[in-house]
Amino acid sequence: MRGLARPPDNGVVASGAEEEPRVFRRGGISYLRVPAQDPRRSAAFYGDVFGWSVDVNRDDPGFEDGTGHVIGHFMADLPVAGEAGVLPYVFVERVDETLEKVVAHGGEVVTPPYPEGGLRVATFRGPAGNGIGVWQQGSAA
Repeated sequence: MRGLARPPDNGVVASGAEEEPRVFRRGGISYLRVPAQDPRRSAAFYGDVFGWSVDVNRDDPGFEDGTGHVIGHFMADLPVAGEAGVLPYVFVERVDETLEKVVAHGGEVVTPPYPEGGLRVATFRGPAGNGIGVWQQGSAA
């Protein structure tokens, strides 16, 4: 298209008259199936720890993360990965406060907070045993 200016491709897929900037992002992770022996307990855990919106009124509770960019379900028929496989990290404002919530709601700290460049990072296991990382900007507690 020579001579015509094209808007930059921001990865957002148009849905007709307007753009949908949440889960419909080309190339963005948008849906997860999270293994959980007790899906309702896991849904409540992630809601309490990260403030995710959860729907526990079904056998495979649904969720939407704090940004609205990732949705998914907690699934009883999937094997728990533990620390094997993909290890997702969730950005938080304060790692230490998040880990306090993790422990208070039945999770377990795996790797205590440590500095990584200009970040502060830690990992934990949720009540189903899935490994999750958390990180914040800045290396101070």
